[in-house]
Amino acid sequence: MKTFIENLPKAELHLHIEGTFEPELLFEIAKRNNIKLKYDSIEELKKAYSFDCLQDFLNIYYQGAGVLITEQDFYDLTYSYLQKCAEQNVRHTEIMFDPQTHTERGIAFETVINGISKAIEAAKQNLDVSALLIMSYLRHLSEEDAFNTLEQSLPFKDKITAVGLDSSEKGNPPSKFQKVFEASIKEGYIPVAHAGEEGDADYIWEALDLLKIKRIDHGNNCLQDEKLIQEIIKRDLALTVCPLSNTALQVVADLKEHSLKKMMDLGIKTTINSDDPAYFGGQVNQNYIDTQKALNLTKKDLYNLAYNSFQYSFSPENEKANYIKELDEYYSKQ
Repeated sequence: MKTFIENLPKAELHLHIEGTFEPELLFEIAKRNNIKLKYDSIEELKKAYSFDCLQDFLNIYYQGAGVLITEQDFYDLTYSYLQKCAEQNVRHTEIMFDPQTHTERGIAFETVINGISKAIEAAKQNLDVSALLIMSYLRHLSEEDAFNTLEQSLPFKDKITAVGLDSSEKGNPPSKFQKVFEASIKEGYIPVAHAGEEGDADYIWEALDLLKIKRIDHGNNCLQDEKLIQEIIKRDLALTVCPLSNTALQVVADLKEHSLKKMMDLGIKTTINSDDPAYFGGQVNQNYIDTQKALNLTKKDLYNLAYNSFQYSFSPENEKANYIKELDEYYSKQ
C-alpha cells in the first residue's frame, strides 16, 4: 500500500509555501541574511513544533517567515518544496502564499511573487511539476488591509489564479471579507477560503454564500449540519482536507477518528493535502500513508482521492484530462 501511494500520480491543493519551511533551510537562509533565531539548533527548533491549537502554530510560522528577505529566499523556499513534489509523484500543486506576512515586514510584494514564480517556472522545466498560485488574505488583519494587498497584486495578475482566506479562524468569520472577495472576483481571481477547521458550520455557509467560494479548505465541521452537507454535494464543491494538520493542531484527537472516510461515504468530494508539512509531521505522501492506515482506506478510495485532486484543481481542462489519464493508466495496472 505504501508503494502504491508513493507512485500514485496526485495533485496537492492545500499547501502554504511558508509552511514548507524545513528547519535546515530556515537556518541556512537566516544565516545568509544575518538573522539571529530564537533557537540555537535545528533540533531545538524541531522541538518547538508541538502545538495545542492553531494560534500556537501561527506564532512559530510567522517567526519562520520572518527570515525571508530577498527574491532568492522565496525562490529557494518554493523550489525546495517543488523538488519534494517531484519525489512524491505530485504532478500538480496549488500553492497558497501570504503576501501580508511579508509586506507588513517591509518586503515588497514584487520580491515575494517574483521569487515564487521563478521557482514555479524552473520546476515546470526541470521537474515536470506544474503549479499555480493562490494569494491568501490574512483573516486576523482588516478587510482594508486585504484591499491593499489586492491592489498590490494587480500588476502581477498573470501569475495568480485564485484568492484564499487563512490564519486565525475563530472570531474572523468569512463575512468580514465579503467586499474584498467581490472585488477579487471582478479582477478574475477564483475564490477559495479556509472554513470549518476551528470555526463551526456557519463559517462554511458564509464562505459559500457571501464569498462565493469554488472550493472549501479544510471544511471538517460541515458534518455538523445535514443541510450544509447536501448543499456542498449539490454545488459539487471539493474539500481540501489536511489530516496530519488536523491531528497536529488537535482539531482531531486521533487520526483513527478523522471524518475523511465518512465524508467520502456521504458523497462529499474530498482530497488529501499536507497544509504546512514542515510543521505538521509529513508531506502529502505521509498524509496519504498515515490516513490509509488509520482509516483502512482501499486502493479504490486512494484512487478516488487522487482523482478528485486533479478534477477539482484549477488546471486547464486539457491538463486535467492528461493527469487523469496518467492516473487511470497507473491504477489499471494494479
